[in-house]
Amino acid sequence: MKLTLESFSKTDKSTISKMYIDGVFECYTLEDKVREVAGEPVSSWKVQDETAIPSGTYQIVINMSPRLGKLMPRLLGVPGFDGILIHSGNKAEDTKGCILVGQVVDNGDFIHGGSVEFPKLFDKLKKAWDAKESITIEVKR
Repeated sequence: MKLTLESFSKTDKSTISKMYIDGVFECYTLEDKVREVAGEPVSSWKVQDETAIPSGTYQIVINMSPRLGKLMPRLLGVPGFDGILIHSGNKAEDTKGCILVGQVVDNGDFIHGGSVEFPKLFDKLKKAWDAKESITIEVKR
């Protein structure tokens, strides 16, 4: 299974993208502000808990989140980042670097419908994981 994030709106607070699963639109996402400087080390531009993950392709696993106490989709191998999850939320303050999912974009810095969208997305990811299918996400800025 291949997820793709294609950013289309960047503000001083957040980054909004469209998420596709195997080329089919799934939902909208919200992340922190993109601060990435191509060719520069992550440590030179990352602001802890206020920075979107860098462009690239990452493996996704389903494992227990110690903080949330339940199974969650987790990105692996993100340079300079650890513990990046996909979950529901509404605004940049909810992310801490994670990818939030929702159904509707509002005012460019807010998404709605994550409590409905996330369970649908998680079910698809969990089915692929249980079938031992590789799950990746490509982040395109």
